Amino acid sequence: MAERIRWGILSTARIGRRVIPAIQASRNGEVAAVCSRSLERARSWAARHGIPRAYGSYEELLADGDLDAIYNPLPNSMHAEWSIKCAQAGFPTLSEKPFASDAAEAQSIVDAFEQHRLPLTEAFMYRFHPQHAKVQQILADGGIGDLQIINSSFTFPVSNGANIRLSKALAGGALMDVGCYCVNLMRFMTGEEPQRVTGAARIGADTGVDETLAGTLEFPSGVIGHFDCGLRSFGQHSYTLKGSRGMIVVPQSFVIDKAADGIVRHWGEQGLTEHVIPAVDQYQLMVEDFADALLMGRPPRFAPSDAVNNMLVVDKLLAQAR
Repeated sequence: MAERIRWGILSTARIGRRVIPAIQASRNGEVAAVCSRSLERARSWAARHGIPRAYGSYEELLADGDLDAIYNPLPNSMHAEWSIKCAQAGFPTLSEKPFASDAAEAQSIVDAFEQHRLPLTEAFMYRFHPQHAKVQQILADGGIGDLQIINSSFTFPVSNGANIRLSKALAGGALMDVGCYCVNLMRFMTGEEPQRVTGAARIGADTGVDETLAGTLEFPSGVIGHFDCGLRSFGQHSYTLKGSRGMIVVPQSFVIDKAADGIVRHWGEQGLTEHVIPAVDQYQLMVEDFADALLMGRPPRFAPSDAVNNMLVVDKLLAQAR
């Protein structure tokens, strides 16, 4: 393996517009190939993004012997099938969130990669932004006392009824698309798995998916998390941590522009302190970590078991809501 990881991009999904430039800007990776079910589309995408090779099928990409890793941004319902095929083809894989359609599928992916002894992780890019490390530092230092409540929200309006986020067949819905971030954030900040989960949703009459969903997670430490997510609501992505002696607010939590500073507002014993976190590309930090794992022979920062545990919570919430 060279000093730079040669990435193959499994499809021309829109999220690639953020991940491909991040790989190209990274210190340890390059995009070597892209594929689509349409060769014409793959070639157009490759020309637009400066990618050397284009393939007209997913199978052709996985037969390319000059690749080191795969990024899988396919629709949710296709993650399991094609991630497992990546494992069978011998490729370490960064799989877009949500990891699978449900926890059973997620576990089948992890099993395949363990069988082939290959690295695998879920592409929750927000976890690599240093603003969240700042939050964790404040918590560890006792800056808000004992953590008691986490509140998170991730909503935005989808106006096109044909959007795959609203497709039941493709495992769409608000929780799968954006609510999974809120679930992950609560697990990330507590370091625990919820012992009780409740949820309520508004199911679209035409779409059959949860277009709005609210959930509550109760953790063993006593922390209670509640969140809302939606595909028909005004846009917001934020979280608040409330403790016995203070509060932390992160107003732009999940999708933050690489040119924008991160902001962490901390109300503690000294009043309000606003921490400004210099702008970074959280996608670039994510792909660099995965490439470093391959080059250094270490596991990725976040274990694939975390993706299974996140899907277990998502499954419980959907079962409650429906």
